Amino acid sequence: MSSREIIVISALLAAILGLLSRWVQHGLKLAVAGRGRVWIVPAVLALVFGVAAAIAGAFSWPLVLVVCVYLAAPVLAVRANYRFLAILLLWLPLEFAAGARLVPRPAQGFLHSVAYGIAILLALVLFLAYRPTPGMKYNLPAGARDYWLPFAAFAITAPILAAVGISIGFIPAPHLPTASAGRMASAVGIIFAGTALPEEILFRALIQNLLMQRFGSTTRTLFAASFIFGCAHLNNGPQALPNWRYMILATIAGVAYGAVFQRASTVLSSATLHMLVDWTKHFFF
Repeated sequence: MSSREIIVISALLAAILGLLSRWVQHGLKLAVAGRGRVWIVPAVLALVFGVAAAIAGAFSWPLVLVVCVYLAAPVLAVRANYRFLAILLLWLPLEFAAGARLVPRPAQGFLHSVAYGIAILLALVLFLAYRPTPGMKYNLPAGARDYWLPFAAFAITAPILAAVGISIGFIPAPHLPTASAGRMASAVGIIFAGTALPEEILFRALIQNLLMQRFGSTTRTLFAASFIFGCAHLNNGPQALPNWRYMILATIAGVAYGAVFQRASTVLSSATLHMLVDWTKHFFF
């Protein structure tokens, strides 16, 4: 990845993390409160994507048009108060790599990361500021519980995931890591920022939270959100698709992530547990 590509990804990540601040969220609410002001956000994000595509040598007007439609659709859904539809419009095009044929293969990895970042940013703007949704817990930790809870949950969940994963042939028997200590340390931040936090924003702060708002914080709600999370992994490798082994493990993990989300005061706690699980799988299995 070039230095300019790193700058784009870093800027998107900084914006996402910056929204953890209550002051930033309050300022954003004021900024998008006026009539039609919310449309500035998808316009700016489309511009960011266009710049990123130009940096990657993949700019084309059809691609920019697809991105503009992609960014406008969830805004229209939220304005009409169809929140679940807005989430689907943000999530599914990315899940199934819509528009990938318009991007040269060498640029696909970078631009997918950029699209992922602008999707998360748009979701946060829509659900934190434009149509504030209670219970998202997108804020900094509020107490000691938020710090120790993910580690306690990991101690309980990891042996279960390992036993089930090995028994169904999803992961091999555990082994000592072969990567350097530096690579293992840097992977903590990469997995947290690139996988754990975005997925927890989508599946816990948005999907599970909206289910809780509608049906209450019940066990059924927890399992429903976890099952959705599991099904989202059916199209992931390395096994043949649909990958039912991955779905089973992700559903079990989703129960743990969701339970931590319910008990913590911040989505960062479930994201930390998510990171610990993924990091352990990557280096020890």
